[in-house]
Formats: sequence, structure tokens, C-alpha cells
Amino acid sequence: MLLERGNLYHVFNRGNNKQRIFLSPGNYPYFLNKVQRYVAPACDILAYCLMPNHFHFLVHANEKSIIKIDDGSFPRQSFSQAIKHLLSSYTKAVNIQMKRTGSLFQQKTKAICVSTNDLHAENVFHYIHQNPMIAGLVSKMEDWKYSSFGEYINGGGFCNHDLARLNLQINFSRLYQESYRPIL
Repeated sequence: MLLERGNLYHVFNRGNNKQRIFLSPGNYPYFLNKVQRYVAPACDILAYCLMPNHFHFLVHANEKSIIKIDDGSFPRQSFSQAIKHLLSSYTKAVNIQMKRTGSLFQQKTKAICVSTNDLHAENVFHYIHQNPMIAGLVSKMEDWKYSSFGEYINGGGFCNHDLARLNLQINFSRLYQESYRPIL
């Protein structure tokens, strides 16, 4: 995963064999705390959603994201290192909690650049928030506690709202209505 400064990326991963990665209700906030600890310092998070068997982030690569880190295995960017720490520390905790062994996530976390198409980043932003509703987990996006949609509607959270407003062609004064439109 190689990021370029200034670009937006849709970052996602899922459980091995599409298995659940959040095995108890407390796993969701625990994972989000780890996101704040490891990932947030290495990029600007614009949106996120945790689903029972996968997660999504929309991130902006900044100067911290592309710093080269050599951890003894091979050089990688600080963002990749942050994802590695997030997934390995979360997996270790879940394995202890559930008395299980082995990997929890698929090997490669995907990071797809969405800066190249004007509408693509906006569609990803809405897709991330619509995911729980499309999957039938909730009837309204604001009812899913593990996405940044609530942050944008109610304020607070750890997403960079100012950067989202700068980089996304979304009318944030009508965000609620725009978020419920079908994705193009």
C-alpha cells in the first residue's frame, strides 16, 4: 500500500473467509479506540464505518502518511505501519478474548485512490455511510453507531470535517438529504 500525499483513499479490509471481525458489542468501540491511537495520527480520516465482517475508511494522505518507517522487516510508509499495528493489536486482543488463534483479517488491506474522479470520492463517502442500511442492519444510517455519519449529523468525533468540506463536492448544509440519495 503506497500512498501519495494529498490524495484521498478508500481503505478497507474484511475478515478471513468473510468471517466476523467484531465478535462482541464491545469490540466496535475497542477497535475505534485503536483507530484513534494508530491510524488517526498517520492520516486525516474523513469517514469510516465498521461492519460485522469488514471496515471502511475514507482517508486523506498527508505529510505524516508518507513518512518512511523501517521496522526491521522492510521499509513502509507510516500509514501502512499504522494499519499493521491496528490490525495486529486488535487481532491479538480478540484472540485472547475469544480464546482463539490465528489471523482475523485478510492478508492485504486495500487502499484505492479516489482522487482521480471528481464524483468518486463523494460516492465513496456516501457508500461508506450507507453500508449498514444497504446490508439491512438498520433502517436509517443514523441508527448505526459505528460509522462517522453520526459525527457529521451531530458533531464531534475524530473525523476531519473541515478537510472533508474542502475535498468533497458535497453540500454539507444538506448532508442528511444528500446522504440518502442513491449512489451514482
